[in-house]
Amino acid sequence: METEPRGRTLSIHVVTWNVASAAPPLDLDDLLQLNNQSLNQDMYVIGLQEMNCGIVSLLSDTAFEDLWSSFFMDVLSPLSFVKVSYIRMQGLLLLVFAKYQHLPFIQILSTKSTPTGLFGFWGNKGGVNICLKLYGYYVSIINCHLPPHMANNDQRLEHFDRILEMQNFEGHNIPNILDHDLILWFGDMNFRIEDLGLHYVQESIENRSYTDLWQKDQLSTAKRCDPLLREFQEGPLLFPPTYKFDKNSNNYDTSEKKRKPAWTDRILWRLKRQPSAGSHTPRLPDPHFYLSLKSYISHMMYTISDHKPVTGTFDLELKPLVSVPLITLVPEGLWTAKDMLISYSLTKDFISSSWDWIGLYKVGFRHINDYVSYVWVSDNEVSCSDGLNQVYINIGDIPETEDQFLLCYYSNSLRSVVGISNLFKIQPHAFLEKDPLGEAQPQI
Repeated sequence: METEPRGRTLSIHVVTWNVASAAPPLDLDDLLQLNNQSLNQDMYVIGLQEMNCGIVSLLSDTAFEDLWSSFFMDVLSPLSFVKVSYIRMQGLLLLVFAKYQHLPFIQILSTKSTPTGLFGFWGNKGGVNICLKLYGYYVSIINCHLPPHMANNDQRLEHFDRILEMQNFEGHNIPNILDHDLILWFGDMNFRIEDLGLHYVQESIENRSYTDLWQKDQLSTAKRCDPLLREFQEGPLLFPPTYKFDKNSNNYDTSEKKRKPAWTDRILWRLKRQPSAGSHTPRLPDPHFYLSLKSYISHMMYTISDHKPVTGTFDLELKPLVSVPLITLVPEGLWTAKDMLISYSLTKDFISSSWDWIGLYKVGFRHINDYVSYVWVSDNEVSCSDGLNQVYINIGDIPETEDQFLLCYYSNSLRSVVGISNLFKIQPHAFLEKDPLGEAQPQI
């Protein structure tokens, strides 16, 4: 009799920051909450706007990793986080990192760009989306940059609706985005504070008296009138408005334009509503899948941009719909002085492909292509029987080391890791033991 999967809680840290074409600062510990010892994050979701998207920069970023992605990987990979997916559209960048233990339970379904800039085709404004399955639940993540200026509120709301409408997944057997279990939506939404004068707003900020400002915040006002927008939740705005600052300072705009401060940078979420039992019964979120906000703050210490970054830390409580990896991987030991034998078994639901491959990784790897060796599962096969397969992978070029390794099975059709091994060390070749018949015995 199969036991029912136990519930689990995932900690997810969301970052949104309009970086105004700046390079990364030297220290991102506060932004990523790495200095908070009480937090044990499982995933990072990072959205940037206004990355440098000049021609030279874009060509360089196409050939190599962009500076921001590389910097985040430098910081997070030593902490066992792997870049799971990313998408970029001009100045918009969306990154998803997860601890490697979660990789077999994260399936990337789709990445999509929705430009809404000049004539609706230019990507300086719009949204980028990553759609994935997390332990069997549908999750959509959207990073957006909406039109600026006080007078363009209607246009902002139109772009919000357009980005949502464009998240269709025809031909992918993926439900409508409004039927996804969770939508995380964040970015530089550019909503402003209406009616109130500059001096009143500045005085309210100095006194940390935000009540009147909340009442005139355009997004808060729109949520009171728009039923769909109302389904998106947000934490309380207990931090100062995050725009517009003089660069390299914590002073609000002192230029001739003297733009009025505003909460332009926001993090919203929407949980799927369950069918109601009757017309008078409120529709509640799925009790087996619930998101709660633990922290919603800005980070005043960063001054490279005219925006301050905003982060939200969430606890996602779920009862996994998928709790067993599609592939079980076991490193069996050294087959020869240069090859290691790998055994793997497939669940009955998994259909393998000749384009599937197994990668060997050092713990601390940055992304799925950061392997030290790999093998196509259709090549180097030793045996195949009763659901158990064996292949060997070349490790002859790997220097002797005390580092720990793991194996990942990558499914080409699912575009995701579907199995990982336990951690292991590769024993030095000199330690191969001999049995009484003089044959080498594998040692892991």
